Amino acid sequence: MSLKRVITIDGPAGAGKSTVARRVASALGYLYVDTGAMYRAMTLKVLMHGVDPADRERVAQLARETDIALTTGPDGAPQVVLDGVDVTHRLREPGIDRAVSTVAAFPEVRERLLVVQRELARRGGVVLEGRDTGTHVAPDADLKLYLTASPAERARRRYRELVAAGHQVTLEQVERELRRRDEQDMTRSAAPLQRAPDAIEVDTTGRSIDAVVAEILRYCREDD
Repeated sequence: MSLKRVITIDGPAGAGKSTVARRVASALGYLYVDTGAMYRAMTLKVLMHGVDPADRERVAQLARETDIALTTGPDGAPQVVLDGVDVTHRLREPGIDRAVSTVAAFPEVRERLLVVQRELARRGGVVLEGRDTGTHVAPDADLKLYLTASPAERARRRYRELVAAGHQVTLEQVERELRRRDEQDMTRSAAPLQRAPDAIEVDTTGRSIDAVVAEILRYCREDD
């Protein structure tokens, strides 16, 4: 039995990508690469500097001056380090939710982070998770997956996550934000969100994380 050395997991927000990808990587002993978190970290820097997320020139300049790395903390959990500072705990703030699709759409930002992402993929033994990992970051991946779920379930999951983190939001606000992000992600000119032609679609609606992870691990361990 051979394992797939480079695995990509793409899909819209709220489909369960992060939790599933992290669990799959742990089960295989692979590195978990959360590409979306890298864009969130870049967005955090933009907001911290008081830059308008729609100001392409200023955002591009910041991207050139920014160092973003993925590491593993003492407890084994993935960490996102922005200019030497662990910012993992800040990446799900509503302000970042509202701005990340705008920042991530700029080619200069994507090109800056793509170098890091492709180097991690080149080493192998990785699970790359995001919106364009199978179509753009690692188009030659051994296994490509596309996770999806109903819009209502995706909104409920994101709402519970935000409330648990102490944010004051309503389910209706979350639903509107997800619809807006979907539209931005799917229509942007640079590496839009889409299912790769050779990706396996996995619908997570009404399914437990354990069941989804088990299905994906079967794909990971299948012989070619």
